[in-house]
Amino acid sequence: MTWMLRLNAVLGSLVVTVGFWLIWGELPLGLAVALALGLAAFLTWQGTSLAAIWAWSTLLLGLESLAWPIVTMVQVKMSAAEPTEQQMGAILTSVIFGLFSAIFWMTFAYGIYRWVKREAAPEGDSPGAAVRTAQGRKRQRKEGNKRRK
Repeated sequence: MTWMLRLNAVLGSLVVTVGFWLIWGELPLGLAVALALGLAAFLTWQGTSLAAIWAWSTLLLGLESLAWPIVTMVQVKMSAAEPTEQQMGAILTSVIFGLFSAIFWMTFAYGIYRWVKREAAPEGDSPGAAVRTAQGRKRQRKEGNKRRK
């Protein structure tokens, strides 16, 4: 099983590295390799399960997507004092798609984190264990209504 965790850590690091490369447009090979190795080491260290590895990977993708508009604005500001209409269009595109994808990836990562946390907790340990399912919530509401009457 450890080889599967390591393989997924490498794949997750490659996905995040490609996302970083897409944000910056051009990334030196040495920096890309160092980033991929560093991310693989981080994901191997933090990844106790496949879900945890991909939760970290999707969280990092969300943070990259959130940084995309900022990076685009900095690149435009560094290239010219007054941005052209094409550069303004690129900023608008990066803001719209960057925020949309950041919300998507961070929400996806949060869902995976909640799933990992729920799977890690024993069934009877958490106080709300009986309310996890829709039937449990309905049962709890019915019991609450009966007590009020």
